[in-house]
Amino acid sequence: MLEAIDVHADALKRAALKAGPAAPVPNCPKWTVHDLVTHVAFVHCFAIGLAVNQPRKPAPPADWEDVLGWWDGQRLALREALGRAPETPAFSPYPGFEVTVGDWTRRMAHETAIHRLDAESALGEAPETRFSPAFANDGIDEFLTYLTPRLGKKADVRVTTPERTWTLGEPVAEVDGAADDVYRALWGRPHRAAVTGDLAPLAAP
Repeated sequence: MLEAIDVHADALKRAALKAGPAAPVPNCPKWTVHDLVTHVAFVHCFAIGLAVNQPRKPAPPADWEDVLGWWDGQRLALREALGRAPETPAFSPYPGFEVTVGDWTRRMAHETAIHRLDAESALGEAPETRFSPAFANDGIDEFLTYLTPRLGKKADVRVTTPERTWTLGEPVAEVDGAADDVYRALWGRPHRAAVTGDLAPLAAP
């Protein structure tokens, strides 16, 4: 997962630089690329504080070049913070739930991967990025069994990929398809999964 953070952050930055700071982000209609990069930099910095049990509210710089440089520094610090033993207790912003360094590593891997897709959506011709079944299935599992309950949401859904099936609650919605497409569907990104019912109650932040 540490490697995944690097891979997807590098791809996100390449796309952001190519698109330019003022480019709109179709996946996130209210954002420009500048907004997207600032958000990712903020999240990475925020995760550093959580991983070392010193929560803080980051203050990214406003200028485009400055925020890029600041983010580079945060990425190095994030790798160091997440490089400790995965089972090490970390700060939990989720009442009633314990969190480890490994949990934050996994969370940042998928956060960065999804926002990579957003940065690439800002390009005139987005690359045909496809996540491996192993990574996408892990992302589906993280979304359904880790993130959703910690955000206080109730999952009544059946999710099926060629490799795995998740049945939560009393399903009122179903998602079926390749793991990559199901992963995107749960995060509200363009996809080719089959969806029946309403996924709105699961809408990701």
